[in-house]
Amino acid sequence: MSAHFKQRLTSLQQEQQQLLTKPNQIAGTGNGVYDRYVNPVLTAAHAPVKWRYDLDANTNPYLMERFGINAAFNAGAIKFNGKYIMVVRVEGGDRKSFFAVAESPDGISNFTFWEYPINLPQTHEPDTNVYDMRLTLHEDGWIYGLFCTERRDSEAPAYDQSMAIAACGIARTKDLVQWERLPDLKTNSPQQRNVVLHPEFVDGRYALYTRPQDGFISAGTGGGIGFGLTDTMENAVIDQETIIDNKNYHTVYEAKNGQGPTPIKTGKGWLHLAHGVRNTAAGLRYVLYMFMTDLHELTKVTHKPGGYFLAPEGEERVGDVSNVVFCNGWIADEDGKVFIYYASSDTRMHVATTTVEKLIDYVMNTPADGFRSSTSVDTVYGIVNRNNSLQGA
Repeated sequence: MSAHFKQRLTSLQQEQQQLLTKPNQIAGTGNGVYDRYVNPVLTAAHAPVKWRYDLDANTNPYLMERFGINAAFNAGAIKFNGKYIMVVRVEGGDRKSFFAVAESPDGISNFTFWEYPINLPQTHEPDTNVYDMRLTLHEDGWIYGLFCTERRDSEAPAYDQSMAIAACGIARTKDLVQWERLPDLKTNSPQQRNVVLHPEFVDGRYALYTRPQDGFISAGTGGGIGFGLTDTMENAVIDQETIIDNKNYHTVYEAKNGQGPTPIKTGKGWLHLAHGVRNTAAGLRYVLYMFMTDLHELTKVTHKPGGYFLAPEGEERVGDVSNVVFCNGWIADEDGKVFIYYASSDTRMHVATTTVEKLIDYVMNTPADGFRSSTSVDTVYGIVNRNNSLQGA
């Protein structure tokens, strides 16, 4: 083993250890709804050295990277054995994504990948690419992972190698190590992304939030956050999808919208975090927004604040797909603290922290979208007038 090899290996290991143990702290005063943090919680550089390098000096004398990692983003999240867990979409330099588990003792720092990525079983029709897993601990005792499985469109002409079919893949586990692959979800929609399992039975059936769309990229005549029921997850079939939250002209969710993580149950209703997409001169812009549904009538939206809940800021706006935030994982602790894990620009993972109480206040007391400029002015006038009345009291 050469001195160069030893020195380079030592440098790689030290650099990664410094990254993994780097403390994280709240960034600024924030907006009162949640706290952002200074550092991303996961990046491509967090991927273990053993994944990327052949550490045998005989077969890799220059210690070159043999398997490049491009990004770590769009992670599902769950509290498991006292640890804060993310099941991360890791994208290699070859553009293929796979899932890997990372854990943290406090949820905001020191996230470390497990030794091996998830060895996801295949169905009879192998996945070309998998990504964006949502995790749900269901009352049936299983942890379900619902994700997008992508395969090339068999009807696409040979000259077009970009046409694809997106479907909802389903896997379940008890330990996050061994996964059982179930058949893909069947619906009447040509494409399915952003499917999320509700954590409780509904009249003895499994409930799922869906996002029907016509094309791989464009929602077409589809779109909106749907809701449907299936008798079993082992051969999941939804015959009817009811749209519970639709796209709307000149809003942050006018082009597309989709359910984020599993909704959180509160005494006031179910808290939902979703992503909304609009088109701009610079391309698609993804933001997060929230709404609440009735505790018992799950298709009834009871509260929905206007505008976005969280949008990309600063360096978050720059990455592989710029001007994007996306969330498919959050954790609500027993003490009411909430950890929101969101990705920025299809590149890295961040965390924002808040509480269930704050989220309820935000959703129930923030004005709804009036869908016209004049109603926005009316809202500002109302706030100013109330503040003036307080000053005069």
